[in-house]
Amino acid sequence: MDSDGDGIGDLNGITSKLEYLKDLGVTAAWLSPIFKSPMVDFGYDISDFFDIQPEYGTLEDFRALIKKANELDLKIILDFVPNHSSDENEWFKKSVKREKGYEDYYVWHDGKVNAETGEREPPTNWLQYFRGSAWQWVEERQQYYLHQFAVQQPDLNYRNPDVVAQMKRVLRYWLNEGVAGFRCDALPPLFEVRPDVQGQYPDEVVSGATEDTEDRDYLTTTYIENQPETIDMVYQWREVLDDYQRIHGGNSSVLLIETYSPAWFTMQFYGNRSVDGAHLPFNFNLITVMEESGLSASNVQKAIDLWLQNMPAGRTANWVLGNHDKRRAASRHGKEHIDAMNMLVMILPGASVTYQGEELGMTDGQISWEDTVDPWGCNSNPEIYEKYTRDPARTPFQWTNGTNAGFSTGSKTWLPLAADYETINVATESETEHSHLKIYKSLVALRRSLKTLQNGSTKYAAITEDVFALKRSLSGDASLVYVSNFGTADVTINLEEFDKTLPASLQLLVRSLESNKKEGVGYATQDLLLSAGEALVLSTE
Repeated sequence: MDSDGDGIGDLNGITSKLEYLKDLGVTAAWLSPIFKSPMVDFGYDISDFFDIQPEYGTLEDFRALIKKANELDLKIILDFVPNHSSDENEWFKKSVKREKGYEDYYVWHDGKVNAETGEREPPTNWLQYFRGSAWQWVEERQQYYLHQFAVQQPDLNYRNPDVVAQMKRVLRYWLNEGVAGFRCDALPPLFEVRPDVQGQYPDEVVSGATEDTEDRDYLTTTYIENQPETIDMVYQWREVLDDYQRIHGGNSSVLLIETYSPAWFTMQFYGNRSVDGAHLPFNFNLITVMEESGLSASNVQKAIDLWLQNMPAGRTANWVLGNHDKRRAASRHGKEHIDAMNMLVMILPGASVTYQGEELGMTDGQISWEDTVDPWGCNSNPEIYEKYTRDPARTPFQWTNGTNAGFSTGSKTWLPLAADYETINVATESETEHSHLKIYKSLVALRRSLKTLQNGSTKYAAITEDVFALKRSLSGDASLVYVSNFGTADVTINLEEFDKTLPASLQLLVRSLESNKKEGVGYATQDLLLSAGEALVLSTE
């Protein structure tokens, strides 16, 4: 929400809409980076970790946000960006000049001299996320620096104890300002492999995933991602949070970790028998599995299996449908399936993570090459930018069907609005008898009121390639059954084949938008007709 008419959302705008979050039923809000930044990568290039980006507001505005959130019993979680800083950060400027204490704050290297041409070249063939070499030459220092993201985002050197201590100071600073925890950005590349005795790094090998030699996927990431030291660093950050609570009292703070790593690595973030790690390493399986082979009941089962069958005992699961880096869930899975996916993450055990707009069924906007601002897209070209740009999923939130969807009173918004804002918005869906928003609120209400969803056991299965069923049960309480048809044709199913303990009839609690069934009515367990795209939450009571 934009409070001052410049077309950009800001802290005061968020504060003015906190009641919406409270009414929605969420308990915590994670903000994308709000720290001072040149905004090359929209705040993920931080020039000052201890100050607020002026176009978002001031530190006093942030304190007012925290105060209002506390009054509403809402938690505010900040986006902690540990892997890199902006090249405009004072730390980097001092490192370029080799000032004392900052010489090795970043990952520097002399590079190589080509034996045939005599010219200096980057030390390795490593590629950045935003296309092209991960190394940049600095004439003043006469060395290359590593940047696994944009060239303006130099990688911090976590093998330097001063860097480790500095980033812990960042955490404590914002804990002092009243934040309830951190979402830690881009953990896989935090450490790269150690250089050999000659100080050289190894080249990555060609992966075979693409023929585009500028694309990061052209090479493997064996040496630049998922190093064991990254796990230990998360344990250290958890210790900072736990020590802070022990010293200052109050509620515990939460640590959320972004990682698209394989299960064997991701699950280590939770901790081990002797130490705690992240409360929630983000679970992107409902994104990544579907990206590989599409939405189907069998793929939903695969995504759930990958987490629940690998998660350490005593830890909390979590389910993520989308975020600022991926196409919106309604655009990826189809608008007809957004209710089914929201139901799924609410009925599964653990924490659910909602990207803004998923509760409305918001879809991606259409962003032209001329309007593209995401560096991932800008580093490509007009022919291929749509493959890389994340702008379509970042279009302004849709509050009303009025000017600028109620997001801003300005003449222009920072990104063009999605085309469907006149029908998909908070005001319209609040006034409509049956809407995505009201379905979402019904699901949150169930989670908050039913012990079965808080503590019950879980059973699930792909009944067919198209139909997925999930049961939550708790002794002494009613069981809940979720069932969804991800196919394109109507189908009749027998839920007793999924669970023989189910009664002959189940009462409908929540239905997807296009379902013509009625809440409060009983439906036969053995002969349940599901139309294409229909999803239901039913009760044994």
